[in-house]
Amino acid sequence: MDPSEEARARRYYDAFAESYEAHRDGRSRYHDLLDALEIDLATPYVREREVLEVGCGTGLILRRLAGVAARAVGVDLSPGMLARARARGLEVHEGSATSLPFADGSFDVAVSFKTLPHVPDLPRALAEMARVVRPGGVLIAELYNPRSLRRLAKRALPPGRVGAGTERDVYVRFDDRRALERALPRGCTIERARGIRTLVPVAAALEVPFVGAALAAMERRVADTTFAVRLGGFVAWVIRRR
Repeated sequence: MDPSEEARARRYYDAFAESYEAHRDGRSRYHDLLDALEIDLATPYVREREVLEVGCGTGLILRRLAGVAARAVGVDLSPGMLARARARGLEVHEGSATSLPFADGSFDVAVSFKTLPHVPDLPRALAEMARVVRPGGVLIAELYNPRSLRRLAKRALPPGRVGAGTERDVYVRFDDRRALERALPRGCTIERARGIRTLVPVAAALEVPFVGAALAAMERRVADTTFAVRLGGFVAWVIRRR
């Protein structure tokens, strides 16, 4: 990552760390649903394996993965985020997605949720994830979907507040399957995908009695369909390293 872009991202996430969990970890059905769909996808690959989460933030997902993995390690650019992850007793390290501070073949699985869209050099980040995964291992890379209603909303609506700034203070990119295939390092192939936030029109809808529960149940049912992969706001791609 470009040093100036990296410094910008670090400032953004350090500021975000102060309020990051205000609507997470049981405080918002929206974020709880996203986390659950991501964790459910990762769990079969992570169980009793050594896993690295790239962009672990405050450790909310890493904590859950650690409960099933043989070893769970996180890496993040933001010292502010990492301080909260360490307070949870998690093994985490400071580092960039494009220069992971681990030796080749250190893990069986590398996962990254909602981080890679904010890394300008996607091919390099994916190459680093593949490098630290052993042959035959798995990468799970979540990207923002350019065909989703979520993207249209992000373009049309004012940016959300983050710390002292807005969510437009950090780099963001939307990638479809073709873009991912172009970015993948040699020896890596896509095995499957899961679409996330396909049917929820706005996050607040999940807080409406009965309506929210029905929407969440529907999201779970459609997540692994072609429809969700094409239109979901987030798409988590499962990639095998040969």
